[in-house]
Amino acid sequence: MPVPWFLLSLALGRSPMVLPLERLVGPQDATHCSPGLSCQLWDNDILCLPGDIVPALGPVLVPTHLQTELVLRCGQETDCDLCVRVAVHLAVHGHWEEPEDEKKFGGAADPGLETPRNASLQAQVVLSFQAYPTARCVLLEVQVPAALVQFGQSVGSVVYDCFEAALGSEVQIWSYTQPRYEKKLNLTQQLPDCRGLEVRNSIRSCWALPWLNVSADGDNARLVLNVSEEQHFSLFLYWKQVQGPPKPWWQKNLTGPQIITLNHTDLVPCLCIQVWPLEPDSFRTNICPFREDPRAHRNLWRAARLRLLTLQSWRLEALCPLPAEAALCWQAPGGEPCQPLVPPLSWENITVNKVLEFPLLEGHPNLCVQVNSWEKLQLQECLWADSLGPLNDDVLLLETRGPQDNRSLCALEPSGCTSLPSRTSTMAARLGEYLLQDLQSGQCLQLWNDDLGAIWACPMDKYTHKRWALVWLACLLFAAALSLFLLLRKDHEKAAARSRATLLLYSADDSSFERLVGALASALCQLPLRVAVDLWSRRELSAQGPVAWFHSQRRQTLQEGGMVVLLFSPGAVALCSEWLQDGVSAPGAHGPHDAFRASLSCVLPDFLQGRASGRYVAACFDRLLRPDAVPALFRTVPVFSLPSQLPDFLGALQRPSAPRPGRLRERAEQVSRALQPALESYFHPPGTPGPGRWVAPGTGDET
Repeated sequence: MPVPWFLLSLALGRSPMVLPLERLVGPQDATHCSPGLSCQLWDNDILCLPGDIVPALGPVLVPTHLQTELVLRCGQETDCDLCVRVAVHLAVHGHWEEPEDEKKFGGAADPGLETPRNASLQAQVVLSFQAYPTARCVLLEVQVPAALVQFGQSVGSVVYDCFEAALGSEVQIWSYTQPRYEKKLNLTQQLPDCRGLEVRNSIRSCWALPWLNVSADGDNARLVLNVSEEQHFSLFLYWKQVQGPPKPWWQKNLTGPQIITLNHTDLVPCLCIQVWPLEPDSFRTNICPFREDPRAHRNLWRAARLRLLTLQSWRLEALCPLPAEAALCWQAPGGEPCQPLVPPLSWENITVNKVLEFPLLEGHPNLCVQVNSWEKLQLQECLWADSLGPLNDDVLLLETRGPQDNRSLCALEPSGCTSLPSRTSTMAARLGEYLLQDLQSGQCLQLWNDDLGAIWACPMDKYTHKRWALVWLACLLFAAALSLFLLLRKDHEKAAARSRATLLLYSADDSSFERLVGALASALCQLPLRVAVDLWSRRELSAQGPVAWFHSQRRQTLQEGGMVVLLFSPGAVALCSEWLQDGVSAPGAHGPHDAFRASLSCVLPDFLQGRASGRYVAACFDRLLRPDAVPALFRTVPVFSLPSQLPDFLGALQRPSAPRPGRLRERAEQVSRALQPALESYFHPPGTPGPGRWVAPGTGDET
């Protein structure tokens, strides 16, 4: 169904609202002024050096107002250029200082000193003109007779003819005096193009302007260029930016009448069209017809993405500028709405494609970013979930600090923030004493801190277990009986496969690869697999050390009949090669939490002594590493390339009798969909155009 902007046909030809323009003959600049004033234009342009403001020692002339008028400067009847006429209105500011002897003795001053009060005033007025790519400054000398000098009153104006400018350009004009007594006057004006001027027969660049209409083509937009078959012109589509040059989309040189269809999914508010005849010095006309289209705004938000750069920095990526604000929120497990942390934090205005920061001390998987526009939620993403794992069953404590070291604490719950301690019947209130003890003993993670307060994340799982101990005991008895009955009917191997342990080892090449590994681990957790990875165990890794942590995880995984996955990358291959040559890796080659380096000391004996089969598998990512690049020693176990070999990879991680083939393919598709955003982010970082994301419509030769 057509949308409102389709009802508007934008014709780049004669407009019903035209401006009749005065014609000036000859190329010379000129100046004239109000009756009673005398003025003169310096012969040459001057340097645009306004200087600093200086105090006036008496009455002075200063510019008070700028006015512009468009005129035509013509060498011939049909060969004119657009010109900007500028009028500067002047006034007398300041007053004469009383002589010192008159102030002291109250008598009349020396008559010889009264002469300047009756003298005329002179001023040098500068006009500065800028219209990309040109800039000019001219100097006007103005003299006001003594009879017109009245303090604080306007004395008239001086007019300059004229500054030449391009059609459709933006001009900026400043005015000040030399020396400068006050702030510069400033005027910015957008000049009209051939559509708004009755000048198509006078300005040569407007003669062959194509005629363009925008109309509906079902759900899509149709550009109709109605020109003669011999007319050659260029069509350029781009995304207009608030600052800096536009982002080009595509450009084509075309001939004759054309109909070009734009897919409705490609329409965004800043998509603009520029068209011009392929002739010397031809005028280029720009229109942005989708600026107010609601569907274009929806497309823009659908394509917008939030990207985490570091622990504290992130970026909103979008094609067009967006009026938006962002805040942190807390997402509790269970599907409850994400609760904005405002206060103590605040909504922050954001700029598209600019690095932004939140004052966080630590990341947390339950922390999410909300982006609002016009008081409507547009985006919400838990940016730290990929690297820190799934949502935790933690409770958030908000600390408020007042004067004289007064402090109060409340626990964030779906119903609001519950003060601690409290006698209400909520879960946090009943566990308030234990939460305060955990906070004092350092078991809570501080996420944010400043002079006004702090935010803490405290674990809740142990208290939940205590509260439901009796209920769980009864449930366990019933479950034990039920499990015994089920075990008699179902294959033991199938039941065991549903919760098979998996230890994921990798080399921390860089932060982008770590995010990719986190996305893989999170996707595997959605399957009946229990995944252990050092990304989610940094506290234990720091406390135990990488070697002890890996030995305990490997022993537990293998004792439970689990599988160890060696995820190879270029860094992992280099590290293994170095280890196999020297027997030890260079210290500091990898980060302090790199479990892969620590694991080589006990992984290699399993492979050298033939104990790896059935306990280890190897994997690598498509386009990052070929399977035959994995060291030969580790190719004695299956090596899978992801995501192209996901079904075989998932089959190797589970018991042979666990899933049916159809079910295994469904799980592989589920993991592939979860991996796709992380793979796209890794292989196509910001600033690199992704293939197929924006497809140029129509056909023709690219220019």
